[in-house]
Amino acid sequence: MTAVKLLRDDLLRGRAIALAGGGRDHAASAQLGERMCRLGARVERWHPDPPADEDSAEAWARSRVPLHALVYDASASFGAGGQDALQSSVAHAWLATRAIAKGALIPGADGGKVLLLAPAPDAGAYAQAARAALENLTRTLSIEWARHGVTAVTIAPGSDTTSEQLTTLACFLVSPAGDYFSGARFDLVS
Repeated sequence: MTAVKLLRDDLLRGRAIALAGGGRDHAASAQLGERMCRLGARVERWHPDPPADEDSAEAWARSRVPLHALVYDASASFGAGGQDALQSSVAHAWLATRAIAKGALIPGADGGKVLLLAPAPDAGAYAQAARAALENLTRTLSIEWARHGVTAVTIAPGSDTTSEQLTTLACFLVSPAGDYFSGARFDLVS
């Protein structure tokens, strides 16, 4: 079977993307960053350990201006999926989103994009709650930050979603072609 090429080679040329969450060794985050680079993006990885406070995250974002998008992978930080993981995952997503938006996206002349990657539905007892919380954050930010030209979307992978499927959709959404989407949750089912 021949693979179909869905994304053109220079789709992200000239785009600067902050990639956060996911941890240093999370394979899906690593693949996403590599794919974005191959498509022409400058990828800035933010993996503080332990998680940074909002002021240092905002300073990090300011030091990397211009940034056109933030992709936050909440799936890996969800861990075992308990209530503590739910609170931690959503809190870290909000910290990174707010700090990077305040430091780079909102002050930028062109706004920017926020893309949140939710955990799979079978990631634990609180996975559905985490997915709903990230979707709610996306919908709220799409309204609150529209005046700044910042859009927000969430990708909710299915249990059988491949890393390639997730990566392809994420690259599309942070490209200029994804400008039409805000306040949406994309459910991937295989």
